[in-house]
Amino acid sequence: MVSAVCVYDAHGRLLTVRKRGTDKFMHPGGKPEAGESAAQAAARELAEEVGIVLPPEALQPLGRWLADAANEAATRIDATVFTAPGIWTAAPSAEIAEIRWLDLAGELPGDLAPLLTDHVLPLLAAARDAGA
Repeated sequence: MVSAVCVYDAHGRLLTVRKRGTDKFMHPGGKPEAGESAAQAAARELAEEVGIVLPPEALQPLGRWLADAANEAATRIDATVFTAPGIWTAAPSAEIAEIRWLDLAGELPGDLAPLLTDHVLPLLAAARDAGA
């Protein structure tokens, strides 16, 4: 089980992070600690990884998917994804090697996690097209 958060900047770009020792960009997020709900884990990880502090109840559920793990071969993850309302800036913590803001209208890089490419980005694109 993992929790992840979609975070946007003032230009509508989606925040992605690459954790130290990995090669894929993904949402900020991670595994819940004992007794944490998915939203509590997402809020904690968001603060720990990129310095964005939000109460868990402020996060808006986006969906839950089974996806291939980005950095663990032959592993599937059960991921609950939230959206952080508002516009944000982010600063990487020690566990984050790099942050990148992803322009959803542009060409997508090939180093994105499967949860993003297979589930979240198609959902966001469908919602954007429906609103156009």
